[in-house]
Amino acid sequence: MNSLQELERQRRVLLESSNPEKQHSKGKLTADERLTYLFDKDSFMEMRVFQNRGQSIEKPVKRDGVIAGMGKIHGRWVYAYAQDFTVQGGSLSASNAEKIIACQKAAIKAKAPIIALMDSGGAKIQEGIEALSKYSAIFRNNVAASGVIPQITAIMGPCAGGASYSPALQDFIFFVEGTAEMFVTGPNVVKEVIGEDISMQELGGADVHMRKNGVAHVRAKNDQDCLDKIKRLLSYLPQNHKELPPQQQRFKGRWQLGIENVVPENQRKLYDMKRIIDYLADTDSIFEIQPEFAANIITALCRVAGRTVGVVASQPAVIGGCLDVNASCKAARFIRFCDCFNIPLLTLVDVPGFFPGSGQEHNGIIRHGAKLLYAYSEAEVPKITLVLRKAYGGAYIAMCSKLLGADVTWAWPNAEIAVMGAQGAVQIVNRRELKAAGEDYQKVLDQKIQEYEQVHLNAYVGAKLGHIDNVIQPQDTRRMLEQTLDALCSFQDPEEKLFHRNIPL
Repeated sequence: MNSLQELERQRRVLLESSNPEKQHSKGKLTADERLTYLFDKDSFMEMRVFQNRGQSIEKPVKRDGVIAGMGKIHGRWVYAYAQDFTVQGGSLSASNAEKIIACQKAAIKAKAPIIALMDSGGAKIQEGIEALSKYSAIFRNNVAASGVIPQITAIMGPCAGGASYSPALQDFIFFVEGTAEMFVTGPNVVKEVIGEDISMQELGGADVHMRKNGVAHVRAKNDQDCLDKIKRLLSYLPQNHKELPPQQQRFKGRWQLGIENVVPENQRKLYDMKRIIDYLADTDSIFEIQPEFAANIITALCRVAGRTVGVVASQPAVIGGCLDVNASCKAARFIRFCDCFNIPLLTLVDVPGFFPGSGQEHNGIIRHGAKLLYAYSEAEVPKITLVLRKAYGGAYIAMCSKLLGADVTWAWPNAEIAVMGAQGAVQIVNRRELKAAGEDYQKVLDQKIQEYEQVHLNAYVGAKLGHIDNVIQPQDTRRMLEQTLDALCSFQDPEEKLFHRNIPL
């Protein structure tokens, strides 16, 4: 047999998946199929194609149970590795890990994004510490890449034990419902140690990580949906921290007529802030991050006149838009990601304060709220803040006030900015007069509230003191946003910006 025939034979053996039917029966694609679907046609180039050392030369493991390489997505270079569950459950061996580590190092050197497609039973038990210790190097590379290149993980099957920490060190986790499971300790150990009988999905399925703990960022219906969403996310992001995000030349903005009717004048009435974002963003450009977790604050990527923008917005429809422990952490991490990768920030404010109560205090609202203050203060990207209706107390400051670092601050005409609402303030400041009012209590209360609103609680007070740059009409917001982003971003120089990593807050 000549060398060319031998090469073809070796490739044929190599590329034959061990058991594609088993993957398909679970609603999953094979590792090869995932990479083929993810990358532009015929652009993927595999690394270490014939590596199959396994535990011994006599017992080779096809492609070491992981496929790694580089290719183009929408014409831009991206690195990726996909664990192959059809080969010994995709388990991590020392050799398998070296392939992943090589892919990580190549991505960092090339300053190109990296995607991990996780589907593995964990470390190879037979190899003991030799396999287990390799997680350390993978984690170290995750940290080395943090803030330098975008890191994206898709959980497409099991991801347990030490393996679960690599996704947690990355920027975004996509989670396929029904087939993905992620936990540090599996159900069997949980039952043995603490006697709790729980299923894999109940312990670490999509609902747990999307709704309860916020570990995952984007839910997907199946493998194809997951890969489509990853490709869409990449379209908003630069290749690395030294570049600006790509700007689309074609875009369509929504007509602004009607935006003034979304926000009720009555402070107690709820509304959906997503309707405001929909007015301000280019049509069909909103990509929400962690939509099910801490829903009282919205974090999303969108485009304005083709330019990528990170949006942090109060959500009055959920607990009135109050800030709490989870909302603070969610927003802070998103802000720091945007700052890492030169994405300007738009903050939409309608916040009555931090959520009160012993539960929040005992869970560390001071510590977690400080993360939000730190993130905004540290961020050097262009920052625009708009107060739509109310901004009270420390929450006004935490939502990127002027002195916390906002480059431009606006308010709509009915906006209220103060230490607290008028009724609460009057009951404290004028308590003696109210006590002495007797039967005229309500009349005196209404009069004092009106006086307080006129003197302290309107947007023009903040504007006169320089804390608000302009009081604007709702219908003008999109136009002014386009112009201001164009002006601020023209001065943006990634080379001069302070570098920091994206620690998983």
